[in-house]
Amino acid sequence: MRGFGPAYSMPIIHLQHPVHGTKIANMEMEAEFDEQNGWERYNPDTLSELEAAAPANELEVKRRRSRTTVEAAA
Repeated sequence: MRGFGPAYSMPIIHLQHPVHGTKIANMEMEAEFDEQNGWERYNPDTLSELEAAAPANELEVKRRRSRTTVEAAA
C-alpha cells in the first residue's frame, strides 16, 4: 500500500464552466458550492452533442514510398 492515508478512493466530480473551463472537485460539498457559482457537472466518458454529430474521418491514409538506399539500387 502506498501513501499515508486510509485505503479508500476519493470521489472525483467533473465540473465545467463556460468561462473558466473544467475542474475536478474532490468532495460533494465542494461540488455543491461550485454549482452555486455557475459550474455544471458533466461525465467525461460521454460524447458531447458536437462530437456525436461530427462525421468520422474515413479517408484512407496515403503511404509514402520508402526511398531505396544506394546499396539496394546497385
